[in-house]
Amino acid sequence: MGVKFDAEQQTFSFDFEHDGKEDIVHLTGDGYQVEAFGKCFYYGYEFAEQVDGAVRSAFIKYVKFTQDLQQQPALTQFIKKAIDDLSHRINLYDYDLVVMPESSSRVNQYMLRYIYRFAQPMLQELELVKALPASISFDMQAYEKQYLNDVLENGRPRYTETQKEEVRKSIRHMLDLIHQKDYFTIAKDVKKSRFRPYMTHFLRFSSPADEQLCATIRQQNVLIIDDVTTSGSTLNEILRTLRIINEDNTITIFSLIGRKDLMAESM
Repeated sequence: MGVKFDAEQQTFSFDFEHDGKEDIVHLTGDGYQVEAFGKCFYYGYEFAEQVDGAVRSAFIKYVKFTQDLQQQPALTQFIKKAIDDLSHRINLYDYDLVVMPESSSRVNQYMLRYIYRFAQPMLQELELVKALPASISFDMQAYEKQYLNDVLENGRPRYTETQKEEVRKSIRHMLDLIHQKDYFTIAKDVKKSRFRPYMTHFLRFSSPADEQLCATIRQQNVLIIDDVTTSGSTLNEILRTLRIINEDNTITIFSLIGRKDLMAESM
């Protein structure tokens, strides 16, 4: 199946029977499963190579922010088709917990309801929500170990103590600015920053009960779902939040629209 874009009308049309050269989005088929984020990552659809950024953004906006999905049968079928394909590749009945990020999009909740058709009655769910900017922190210990304390081939330190302190000051200043911003500005500003992997506490459990639930589910199967994966930053944050209290589970990731070139080193 595929999706076509009418540039003149600025509309999208769905064809669930045929693929075409002008399709902007298509089912992933054999490329459905990749290793990304250090986990098994499945995704339902991907954009064709010829699609430019403006069309991708328009379609993502259309998918994520259609307010009443029930009034859009083509879009709901689009979502169901991806879940149907997922159910053919993994046994959703074997999963014990579904985790998803808080989102203004209706897609995650719709995917969750549809997943319940394939899942065991005891399948549990939890939602991770965005933390307050003031809660965001920086793992200075890990950053110093990997970068600041690096040594040259001759065994000499790469950085002087003065240089190290200058970097520490820059990081503290960056955090001060972050704590004054809103969440979405932060996400945009730090997405490609070299400091990004060391910034933590972007997400939190929505309640103590959810955190306790995650802590008690061990050596079981966990499914993370999200509507669209571009940079992978949201999925990385979910994984980091889950690992803080529990590393014993087998985690599978599913995104409605994703990319095959998301690699584990993006962590």
